[in-house]
Amino acid sequence: MKRDTFIIGFMLFALFFGAGNLIYPPILGVSSGSSFFPAIIGFIITGIGIPILAVTAISYVKNDARELGNHVHPLFGLIFTCLVYLAIGPFFGIPRAATVGYEMSVEPLLQNTSSAALLLFTSIFFLAVLFVSLNPSKMVDRIGQLLTPILLLSIAALVIGGLILFNQPLPTASGDYAQNPFFTGFVEGYLTMDAIAALAFGIIVVQTFKERGLSAKADIIKATLKSGTIAGVGLAIVYASLGWISARMPNGSSFVNGGELLSEAATQIFNTSGTLLLGIIVTLACFTTSVGLVVAASQFFAKISPVPYKWLAVIITFASYLIANQGLNTIIRFSVPVLVFLYPIAIVLILLTFMQPLFKNKQAVYRGAILFTAIVSLYDGILELGVKMSFISEYMTMLPFSNIGLGWLLPAIIGGFIGWVLSKIQKREASV
Repeated sequence: MKRDTFIIGFMLFALFFGAGNLIYPPILGVSSGSSFFPAIIGFIITGIGIPILAVTAISYVKNDARELGNHVHPLFGLIFTCLVYLAIGPFFGIPRAATVGYEMSVEPLLQNTSSAALLLFTSIFFLAVLFVSLNPSKMVDRIGQLLTPILLLSIAALVIGGLILFNQPLPTASGDYAQNPFFTGFVEGYLTMDAIAALAFGIIVVQTFKERGLSAKADIIKATLKSGTIAGVGLAIVYASLGWISARMPNGSSFVNGGELLSEAATQIFNTSGTLLLGIIVTLACFTTSVGLVVAASQFFAKISPVPYKWLAVIITFASYLIANQGLNTIIRFSVPVLVFLYPIAIVLILLTFMQPLFKNKQAVYRGAILFTAIVSLYDGILELGVKMSFISEYMTMLPFSNIGLGWLLPAIIGGFIGWVLSKIQKREASV
């Protein structure tokens, strides 16, 4: 079982490690500069800690993420989970992975953008994704034993080259990193949105452990936490290494885009072959994440519909293929508002799962916390669509941390407290 734990941990690392996770740490490294260490610690806490908590939270349930939402109401659990799987699956997560893979691997070699080239790349990409996804029982071995080592070796080559060649002094911290590097890094980690993906990946981990002989709930929770820790350590090393070499890279501060910065770093380290190496890293990262999302979404919708798993895998892959060919900018424009709405709700659900003993799993606490969180996150999502709501904006901007996307935090606490008070009142009235 120890060997299985490591293999599943490697698989989880590869599932989490998408192209976006490659892009954020380099920009953090350049922007934080001399304040790199507190910034990367904050980033790791939310960019890795919350997703690992989410995976572990799923090990507490019997079937899937619906059970987390069922504490609010079964209908909420169904709708919320469907939205999560659609957002991180065919509507956004999978198409984004494919298009980012194209833009950072094929496009630099072509020196221009071509819709025909994107079509050819996505055709090959999604055929490979479907091939691996059609047999999910073999996915762990294919990703955990084969693809993850290749991915890690490619990243190691890039990092070692950077550590040897880049020796510039750390630049002065800029922007918010100059004032509060830890908290700024903390918020940047939150914006990776891996906590939502963890709700999908968690059930893959749990089911894999069950298939390999674990049945007791305590054993599954323990094994899930161990595999999550293995993935988390790997991610932390990669994030810190990419951020560090970017901070010490010559002229790194002249880049504002993490993808461009990483491409330039690869070129400086390995000349033109660096572009090819980075292309391998990005394509593998995007591929493993896409496979995990197709499998997770197909398994979920197979449970709630009469459509067989394999047909759902085909449908989800084909829908992702169609949307991917609309281009990355279009995908982001329509999908980010949905993610901005869903992500705070997911975080609150995850945290409440571990806080159940404090309020004895009272439904009113869940309802109050989620309701207040959803009001603020819905407002933030509508703003992302470009809709101005001046009549309530002046009140929303008064919320603590609203300027950094955490305006929902205090309302969530207040809503949960109100729910706890109401549950006490109802209990007292029932006993009279």
